[in-house]
Parts: sequence; C-alpha cells; structure tokens
Amino acid sequence: MPQLIGMDDVIVVTGGGGFIGGHVVADLLRQGHRRIRAVDSKPVDEWHQAFPEAANLRLDLREKEACYQAAQGARFIFNFAADMGGMGFIETHKADCMLSVMINTHMLLAARDCGAERFFFSSSACVYAADKQSRPDAAPLKEADAYPAMPEDGYGWEKLFSERMCRHFSEDYGLATRVARYHNVYGPYIAYQGGREKAPAAICRKVISALLSGTREIEIWGDGEQTRSFMYIDDCVYGTQAIMASDVREPLNLGSDELVTINQLVDMVEAIAGAKLKRRYKRDAPNGVRGRNSDNSLIRQKLGWAPSISLHDGLLQTYRWIYDQMRGRRA
Repeated sequence: MPQLIGMDDVIVVTGGGGFIGGHVVADLLRQGHRRIRAVDSKPVDEWHQAFPEAANLRLDLREKEACYQAAQGARFIFNFAADMGGMGFIETHKADCMLSVMINTHMLLAARDCGAERFFFSSSACVYAADKQSRPDAAPLKEADAYPAMPEDGYGWEKLFSERMCRHFSEDYGLATRVARYHNVYGPYIAYQGGREKAPAAICRKVISALLSGTREIEIWGDGEQTRSFMYIDDCVYGTQAIMASDVREPLNLGSDELVTINQLVDMVEAIAGAKLKRRYKRDAPNGVRGRNSDNSLIRQKLGWAPSISLHDGLLQTYRWIYDQMRGRRA
C-alpha cells in the first residue's frame, strides 16, 4: 500500500467506536501509528472496539464545536460517523439518516479551518439510481450510475449530497478529499442484533438462535431472491487506506463483486453451521432494491487492486465471532 501517513501525524477517525471505524483504528495501531484520535457519540464502554493506545473522545459530531475539537491539529481525517444501520433501520429512520449531513458539513469545515491535509468520506452504494437495481440480475453498478440521481430515499440522498460537498471543498478550498462507496461491509465486531444489523450478521444470528433454541426455523425478509454482494472487513480496511493514499479524486466503488441471492447467503451460513433449517419468508419486511452488485473495473484500473476475500471465508470468521458472543450471553 502507498505510504502517505507518517507515524507522527495526528489521525482522526470519526465513528471510531463503530464497526468499520474500530477496525481502521485497530489496523493503524498495528502499523505503529500512535497519534490516533478516535471519536464517537457513544460512551466508550459501548464502542464496538476501544483501544487504550488511542485518544478516545466522546463527542456529538452533529455539533459544530465538537467537530472543531475533534479536528484540532489533525493532518488526516477518516470520517465514518453516521446514524445508520441495515435496511430495517434506514427504511424506517430516513430523517435520522439525513441528519448525518450535519456531521459531514461540520467535519469538512473543521478539516478546512484546522489545516487538515486530507479527508476521507465513507459513502455508500445506496447513492446509486434505483432504476438500475430493479432486477436480481441487474448489471453491476459503475461509478457513473449515480447520475442522473435517484438514490435510496433518506440515507442515499444524504450520502450523495455529502459526496458533492467533498468535491466542492476540494475545488473551492483545496482540501484533498477521497470518497469510497461501500457495498455491504461485514465481519467480526459487527452489530448482529438491536435493529441496525445487516444481512450477513442477521442471518448468522438467526441460524445460531435457531440452533441454540432448538426451533430449527428462521425468518427471511422478502422472498430471498433479492441479490447483493458483501465485502469482508479486511478488504474494506485495506481499500479505505489505499483510496486515502491515492491520487484518485472521484468516488470509487469499494465492494466485492461476488453476487449472491439472500437464499444463497442462507445456504452458506447453514453449511458453516452444519444445519438445514425451515425458512419462513416475511414478504412485507423491508428488503431494499431488487439487485445490487459492485463493478470493480475502475478501482482495478486506478489502484491495481480490488476486494478478493471470498464470501464463504468471510462468513466463516463472522459466524464464529457471533456464535461466541451469543453463547457467552446465554451462559
């Protein structure tokens, strides 16, 4: 990976108590960085991961003053902070998702005014036009497919608007910004219950719960034929830092191009668990667009790399972690 960030540079990771932010902090620490400032609105004991080697701050980044406090003296800022979750959350909390625009606005202003050199924004595949995702066999999404704009209502509009802000802060103020459009990230330390979980974690939890309880039945949202690609967290962490270090100014897809139906996802988790369960379909549940996959042509062209960890290998690690958590709670 190109080396951009020096060991003595102050690095801010907003959303550092979240799933992706926590893994990025962990990886930066493994590399030897010691001037890391992790920021999140949750109490530190509720963070997905917290590291005493980092400066862990509890701040509400919807407030402008908090963003300036977070950005003070920083050279590099990774902005993961957002109010979001899986489809069950973003379809029922559209206003809450839109309010994340305050975080991105204030963090960009703080980055500009505090002299940050580079700003990374975590966008989403939810920015893509809905009419290009209406079939399970829809063509993989290219970066250009975000326009004409017709993103996911609420969450997708906020992400697309914030992408544009990054672009214009670069053009008008000279702040170097980098943008990745994440496609369904999963892995250990992810939320697997509580209403914000995404499909891989939710399916793992449902299979484990069915086995531990003896019900041998799981509920699947929709008809199970909707398609998605899912990116393991290790690919996400590497790709995020590679994009931050690159000279690529436009948004890049960061996601796996291994397309599966939700039924196939369940098949994989059942195979890992060594079980076959009865499936009950909840067809009126939120299930998002009909088909979504990542076209990785541009990231391969620009970085000479693309996510490659197989869904099976990633699910194996995720299942084991969630299983240990659930067994521990039962005990």
